[in-house]
Order: sequence, then C-alpha cells, then structure tokens
Amino acid sequence: MKLDEINIRDPFVLCENGKFYMYGTRAASFGRFTHGFDVYVSENLKTWSKPHECFNSEEYSLDREVNWAPEVHKYNGKYYMFATFTKENGLRGTYILRSDSPMGPFVPHSVGAATPENWECLDGTLYVEDGLPYIVFCHEHTQIWDGTICYQRLSEDLTIPMGEPVTLFKASDPEWADPKHYGDHFVTDGPFMFRTKTGVLLMIWSTFIQGKYAECVVRFGSGSISGEIEHLEPILKDDGGHGMIFSHDDRLYLIFHSPNMTGSERPVIREITDTGDSIVPAAD
Repeated sequence: MKLDEINIRDPFVLCENGKFYMYGTRAASFGRFTHGFDVYVSENLKTWSKPHECFNSEEYSLDREVNWAPEVHKYNGKYYMFATFTKENGLRGTYILRSDSPMGPFVPHSVGAATPENWECLDGTLYVEDGLPYIVFCHEHTQIWDGTICYQRLSEDLTIPMGEPVTLFKASDPEWADPKHYGDHFVTDGPFMFRTKTGVLLMIWSTFIQGKYAECVVRFGSGSISGEIEHLEPILKDDGGHGMIFSHDDRLYLIFHSPNMTGSERPVIREITDTGDSIVPAAD
C-alpha cells in the first residue's frame, strides 16, 4: 500500500529491526467504536503492508466509544502502546498496553487509565528524563474550554501514575493563538517530545490556527520538562497535524495526518532539519 491509500489519523512510526511500524487511529467515524488498532510495516517508507490488527479493544471492553491515537514506545525491552479510550465513567483517558513485539498483540498493562480519573484526557505520550518515566497528555478543551498540556510521573513499570499532574501551558498561551469568540474552545492535541542534537528539549503539539489544523513547537529551558516554556513559530499550518518525529539513516522526519477531514485523512511524511535549538522544514 502507498501512504495515500491508508486512511488513518494520528500516525506514529516506530523504527525497529530495520523496519518501520506505523500505527494510527482507524479514521472511520472519527475513531469511534472502531474495535482497536492496526500496524502497517514498511522497509522503505514508501510501500506499506496491509493493516495487521495489533490490538482488539472489544476483547478488553475498551470499545466503549473512542479508540484514538495509538503510539508505541520501546521501554525496558518491551513495547508499550499509549492509546486513548473512553473510560467506564464516560470520560476519555490514555491507557498503557504492552506487547513483546511491535506487531502485537497488545494487552492492557496500566491499572485503568494513566491519566487523572475525573479529567477528560487524550493523546498521552511517553517521555523519559533522567531515567524517570512520565506521561505527557492533553486535558481536553471539551471539559475545560481552554485545553492544556500536562505531564505526570509514572511508576517505573508504567502501571500507575504517581504524584500530581503538572500543567505546562494552555492552548491560548502562544502569542500567535487565534482570538476566540465567546464560547469557542482552544484545542490542544498530540504532544510529542523530541531532544535535538545539542540536547535542547522540544515538544510538538497541534491546535487550530485560522480554522486549520497546525503543528506547533515548544522549547523548554534547561533541557528539562520542568524548564521555562517558550512557544516557537508553528512548523506546519496547512491543515495537517497530530504528528511525531522519527529518524532514519541520519535523516529526520515529521509524520502527521492531512487533511484534518473525516474520511480524507492520510499519513504524510516530510523531512525536517534539526538546527540544534529547534526544528525547521528541510530545504528542497
């Protein structure tokens, strides 16, 4: 299959064993009641296998409504999927699943959701700093109007959250944030952490700018998630977002979905450049 034949949202690529494993939200019905997730495999980033089911959410009573944003991280020799589901209380949260293989099958690992029980949350991602694991996630605009991005410590085995969540910023904080009419929401989506070749810590995340989905960039002071936040210029503003960054053969790539329209979403890969203090589109 070619990328333009694959209808998924929120694409995520794991590079392992000389292959690329791509996960994403089954885009039908905006990822609702889709029964789980698939993985696509490639050796060249151009042609991909047919979808292989790597998690069946019905088997574990996790198909209550949303099945969103699966991403797979290798951690302590195992593969952990962070994915958003609707909890028993009707609110969304990110759960952590586990497998011995990037192909799955994945099984539930965390004790319920790893995000706060009474919060509406989505798009959790794994970040490790000084050997300590954290979940970075969005507190949804659907519950708090002005969406935020937060982080929280996880236990070493990734089964439970520890301590209290910390809010990093609100969607309305950047200077370039759109002014909103009364009642309109500020959206945060898809955080992903990236450390540059000089050790600078960045985060990419998505929101809407002038009505179009966009990929934005945050820089942390002191190279730490607890450092001072600086909002940089968005790297993408043409109706694409919820991306992540991966590298291969000394080249750096951003993968995201575009357009942000149900039924038309496709994964898009663009080469980017690590400048040491930020990321920019690669020169043509």
